[in-house]
Amino acid sequence: MIFREAKTTDIPQIQIVRHTVKENVLSNPALVTDKDCEDYLIIRGKGWVCEIEQEIVGFAIADLIANNVWALFLNPEHEGKGIGKKLHDTMLNWYFSQTKETLWLGTEFNTRAEKFYRLQGWTEAGLNGSDEIRFEMSYDAWRQQKMDKV
Repeated sequence: MIFREAKTTDIPQIQIVRHTVKENVLSNPALVTDKDCEDYLIIRGKGWVCEIEQEIVGFAIADLIANNVWALFLNPEHEGKGIGKKLHDTMLNWYFSQTKETLWLGTEFNTRAEKFYRLQGWTEAGLNGSDEIRFEMSYDAWRQQKMDKV
């Protein structure tokens, strides 16, 4: 397993992973374009990927402009291996090295993702639209979590 910063040349494989998920499925896959991915990777924030045998199996992208986790997705065949946690922690370490602004994300109710974020210490902060939970992570909460793990 290789974890590294995402590059724009990774976008085709990132899109494949995004379209293989079984939860938080895009209602219209055309809504997230390659240009959107490029903007989030090089203008709005930064992303990371996990590769196994030169195939991207998971990715995470943080948006510094909207203070948002834009994406954290795994190919379902690779869930339960610690990949999501490693991508998550890498992304949050980078994000909070750039800003102390509270980070937020939205995810569907009653999903593995909801359980994952709760386990990672995210705080429920209402709704994101009408069909997602809004979670938040403050700089202080993230820093405390890191200290608790030591």
